Amino acid sequence: MRFAGRLHPVGTAMLARQALRDPATGGLVPALAAPPAGTTAPAPLPVRAAAASLAHLLPARGRLPDFLTPFQGLESVSAGLAAIRATPPRRVRAELTAAYAELPATPLRRRFAEADPEILDLFEQAVATWFGAVLAPHWTELASAHRHQVATATHRLTENGLDGLFAGLHPAIRWRPPVLEVRTWWSGEVTGAGEGLVLLPSPVAGPRPRVLVEPDRPVLLVYPAAMPRSAAVPGADPLGRLLGATRAALLRRLAEPGRHTTTALAGAVGVSLSTASEHMTALRAAGLIRTGRDGAAVLHRLTPLGGHLLGGSGDVGPGSDRPDEWHSGLRP
Repeated sequence: MRFAGRLHPVGTAMLARQALRDPATGGLVPALAAPPAGTTAPAPLPVRAAAASLAHLLPARGRLPDFLTPFQGLESVSAGLAAIRATPPRRVRAELTAAYAELPATPLRRRFAEADPEILDLFEQAVATWFGAVLAPHWTELASAHRHQVATATHRLTENGLDGLFAGLHPAIRWRPPVLEVRTWWSGEVTGAGEGLVLLPSPVAGPRPRVLVEPDRPVLLVYPAAMPRSAAVPGADPLGRLLGATRAALLRRLAEPGRHTTTALAGAVGVSLSTASEHMTALRAAGLIRTGRDGAAVLHRLTPLGGHLLGGSGDVGPGSDRPDEWHSGLRP
């Protein structure tokens, strides 16, 4: 058994788009459900169109087709969408037919279930647009909530074993050795494929845990987790308003310990490699980061100015560019 290392950008988007349609669930993450602070106009037309397309193509509640929450594509939105696009048409047809069983048949749903390339293009564009407008500005808070939950659960496991771990995950999860009971959207008994269990806390899992079972893969258990307080107040991110949400997220990521390559940073905040590279160039030009090379890898660190900027907003961490850390930070 292990915990997922981070949130899956596209998988999180699928869960969030469905969860936010439930007023009770949306109330737990008001920063995602509400428009940005200081704005009174409706969301831009492309964002509204993307939300409407996803609302039509995804079931409003209950089980999502498994292929829409893939194991692959963890590094970015584009990689996750590529994993969805690679799903065999037969599987797309079977899972969407089951998902649409109690919904009115529409031309758009029929064509989606047939893996029509034009509708798949529409779906990909809608996901990317909606993610960028709704989740990307809060991705740092979402990732922080995930890390906090993992750290808390790991401590419970260390102190109290499996009984203590499962007792604190979610009321719908109960450990009755040797059976783990989960109240989810479907019923059945799962024995797994001998690949173990992966636990994934997610602030946008919805009202119930999710269980994903695929051949030759570990059973994935996604369970609801609390959002950090900072994300509960819309517009509570002055750094995001100053730099833009994605650059602020990248800068905060650099304040954390680790080996920060452009690829790793892109995956952490859910953007493409080229987008991350453009943002790193802008941050470097502003004197907020420094870039060095360690063999074939290009690594980024905060400069004192970048650390000072984060420190002013209470975000500075151990990853700032101190003279005694820069060279050692280039080593694995």
